[in-house]
Amino acid sequence: MPHLKRLGLKSLALAGAALILLSACTVGPAYERPDLTASAAALPATYKALDGWKVATPGDLIDRGGWWTLLGDPQLDALVARVNVSNQTIAAAEASYRQARALVREQRASLFPTIDLSGSATKTGGSGSTTSSSGGSSRGQRYQASIGASWEPDLWGRIRQGINGAKASEQASAADLAGARLSMQGELAVNYLGLRQADAEIALVTSTVEGYQRSLRITQNRYAAAIAPKSDVLQATTQLAGAQADLESLRQTRAAYENAIATLVGEPASGFRLAADPAWSARVPEIPSGVPSTLLERRPDIAAAERRVAAANADIGVARAAFFPTIGLSANGATSGSALGDLFSASANTWSLGLTAAQTLFDAGARKARVEQARAAYDTAVADYRQTALAAFEDVENQLTAAQVLERRYALLKTSSDAADQAEQMILNQYKAGQVAYTDVVAAQASALSARRALLTAAVARQTTAVALIQALGGGWKPRV
Repeated sequence: MPHLKRLGLKSLALAGAALILLSACTVGPAYERPDLTASAAALPATYKALDGWKVATPGDLIDRGGWWTLLGDPQLDALVARVNVSNQTIAAAEASYRQARALVREQRASLFPTIDLSGSATKTGGSGSTTSSSGGSSRGQRYQASIGASWEPDLWGRIRQGINGAKASEQASAADLAGARLSMQGELAVNYLGLRQADAEIALVTSTVEGYQRSLRITQNRYAAAIAPKSDVLQATTQLAGAQADLESLRQTRAAYENAIATLVGEPASGFRLAADPAWSARVPEIPSGVPSTLLERRPDIAAAERRVAAANADIGVARAAFFPTIGLSANGATSGSALGDLFSASANTWSLGLTAAQTLFDAGARKARVEQARAAYDTAVADYRQTALAAFEDVENQLTAAQVLERRYALLKTSSDAADQAEQMILNQYKAGQVAYTDVVAAQASALSARRALLTAAVARQTTAVALIQALGGGWKPRV
């Protein structure tokens, strides 16, 4: 018997070695990143708004740095730090990433054998003087221990393709996490800029209200001296009340921005406060004349889309592997006895070795249909990848154009605001001298206030456009040397 046991072990070892050699085979297609320039809607080599760009490829793991520091606001820096820690959207994306990493480990574990260990102890007995057929008592106890191992060699690459797909999904999840961070940081920056714009407008309209109050006193004094008609007083009153109403609307807008920021940093809105900063002024980051196209590679959504193409490609291999037989190896050993000491005696031991094979002979085309599904899913992922890249080009083009237009618009609005301020003061002085009607003062003051607010809005719009461009590029930029 021992020689038979050795022969069985030797045969099983040889079979295992052969299976290991066969497991180097794989039936899945080799993955190649889709060529974005080969699609029907081929991506351009350059942008219309800037020169010096090239077709980009995903590179979401590049360090983005603190892009928000380009806005030069320490309060914003502190809020972004809180978003990175406490924002629940980011927390959910981080949990999904950890889940994807765990799935990779689960898939990789399938490459190794599974080992089971079990044990039992039973005690039997009965009443009366019943005896066993051998003449002994039927009462007794029995101990048993067994160990077993099973392994399914990855002959056709099914497991390895599953691992590749899980890895690609993990990388896509990592890109989703980076995208969530970038999105929440950008949303915070936009809301913060909106809040500071409200602060600046509140300060501006408050100053205007004070000016309107002085104008109202002037008209009241002139009316009391019978120099001006009562209509001047009524017009001044109407203008003052309208400005005060605008002030209340601005306070409501500021509160809404403050509450939105509270949610982004993971705090209840009821207990969150940001002190007003009436002296705040918009600082627009300088946009370099030629932004390197490699920064488009930093877009997490492009990287995630490309990694999902890789995962879909691996799924094709998994589906193809179903056409080939499944081979399994197993080994079991057991020992039993009426006493614990008997478990270690050679006569109580039994063992078995096994080799199994299974092959589906007929499934009415189910496996072929699954391969076709996997291929269709791959084609869908490729189309999504190319569409994401096309949308990225559109996004960058729009933001670059907006930045250039807003820069020119701001300069024009600055000229308009300066002129309106001078006109307002001149008309007010003429009214005090009795040279013009109060309707001229009202028109000049309204025009000056509108010009100031338009200038402030344009300044903040330049900032928010810079933030949008940063997000379109997937992170911050560095000027070319």
